[in-house]
Amino acid sequence: MPQAALLVDVLKKALRERGLTYARVAKGLGLSESSVKRMFSQGSMSLDRLEQVCALMELEIADLLDLTRAAEGRITELTEQIEQTLVSDSKLLLVAVLAINHWTPSAILENYRFSESELVGSLTRLDRLGIIDLLPGNRIKVRLARNFTWRKAGPIQRFFEERVQEQFFDSPFLKRGELRIMVHGSLSAKSNELLQQRIRKLAEEFDALVDEDRSLGHALRDGTTLVMAMRSWEFAQFTALRRKNSSEDGQAPAPMQARK
Repeated sequence: MPQAALLVDVLKKALRERGLTYARVAKGLGLSESSVKRMFSQGSMSLDRLEQVCALMELEIADLLDLTRAAEGRITELTEQIEQTLVSDSKLLLVAVLAINHWTPSAILENYRFSESELVGSLTRLDRLGIIDLLPGNRIKVRLARNFTWRKAGPIQRFFEERVQEQFFDSPFLKRGELRIMVHGSLSAKSNELLQQRIRKLAEEFDALVDEDRSLGHALRDGTTLVMAMRSWEFAQFTALRRKNSSEDGQAPAPMQARK
């Protein structure tokens, strides 16, 4: 189904789920009911009008787009087997990462050492794995949902921990566009959860900015990785200096909370 038609169908479903009839929508928009019916049947509405309809449902357009992606059957997590397939082939993994980040085949060929047949072969494999749809003209449509994540403790995360993490942090983080912050202190469980929520929100903002910058040329964008982590932790050399009963009597200072 064309995306515009799917968007309208999702919009209709969202209205029904909230008990909003065409009559109520018409009243909210200051239009006649027949005008609203015609607008939905023809699928013709401006962005401003779409935003107004979303407001009646107390939704943002971004929320509607997420519902549309879900209706398309977009993937939120790959299987263990598919992730293992990716990490077992460095070229396939590279093409997957580039495709997921909306690189075009021409940009990939311009920047990386692939022959056209090699690239098409990798894209075809990604299509079979369900990660992308390879369209006519070698156009790429990513099938991953906006809230897609790699499997927890899965092959990709293990690959990062074993082979990428050390390389990533082997830097003073002093160059333009680089930042490393580490803070520590004692937090209650409630404060810890609140901070985790804000970190997740920051990750959502990162994804939104990536989407916003997709229209820019590759020369105007740098591949950027953001790693955020928080856990109850204490430097091993500090732990070695603890009294044996310090963790039992409740008098020891709380472990440091580390963020990278």
